[in-house]
Amino acid sequence: MRKQRQQYSAEFKAKVALEAIKGVRTVNEIAAHYEVHPTQVAQWKKQAVDHLRAAFENGRKAHERADEELQNALYQQIGQLKVELDWVKKKAGLLG
Repeated sequence: MRKQRQQYSAEFKAKVALEAIKGVRTVNEIAAHYEVHPTQVAQWKKQAVDHLRAAFENGRKAHERADEELQNALYQQIGQLKVELDWVKKKAGLLG
């Protein structure tokens, strides 16, 4: 009979990975304390470090993307207002 795989929460993984990143205890000590395999601790640490880099990169890109979206929306609004103004001027010229 197969043993069901243990599933850990994201909070638990983050806690273990952060402790591994700090380097106060060895990977083996951390693994023994949390009752997980040392390889798993190393994988979670690597995953955390990789995602930290991405978090900082994505922050900058997300800010630039938000600025670009705002600029596009404003240009669209300017274009629509110009069309409406031209239409009003044309109608006013017909009436007057």
